[in-house]
Amino acid sequence: MSQQPNPSQPVFTVEKLFVKDLSIEVPNAPRIYLERDTPQVEIQMNNVANPIDEGFYEVLLTVTVTAKLGDKSVFLVEATQGGVFQIRNVPQQEMDVVLGVTCTNILYPYVREVVSDAVVRAGFPPVVLAPVNFEAIFQARQQSQAPASAAPTH
Repeated sequence: MSQQPNPSQPVFTVEKLFVKDLSIEVPNAPRIYLERDTPQVEIQMNNVANPIDEGFYEVLLTVTVTAKLGDKSVFLVEATQGGVFQIRNVPQQEMDVVLGVTCTNILYPYVREVVSDAVVRAGFPPVVLAPVNFEAIFQARQQSQAPASAAPTH
């Protein structure tokens, strides 16, 4: 006798993972390939989640990597890794954590690979993005957005 799934049980599935956007610029090629100094690398990340249908969400994680030698651009890579997630029967107060931490943790290894591959294909050594604690980032963001009235008063 098979059991029917409980319709109120939380549901979380990865429906699709995809590269939504990818760009790479090497504005000073080919001369930049003659440089021997190690460039300064700056990394920025942003994530956003949007409902796309009942119980389905698109989560996007964008990573921008900029490499410079002094004021000269070596390369710029911007990659947006997307995912479609089915999320149902999750309490509303937990949705931000699921979308901002759980989904982003799933997307991050894929965007790391896309960035590294793009940089190598542009003729540079790979940029290996360090692991990221999205839960700590999420908590810090939540604390910075907390209303001032929630702060303890003496």
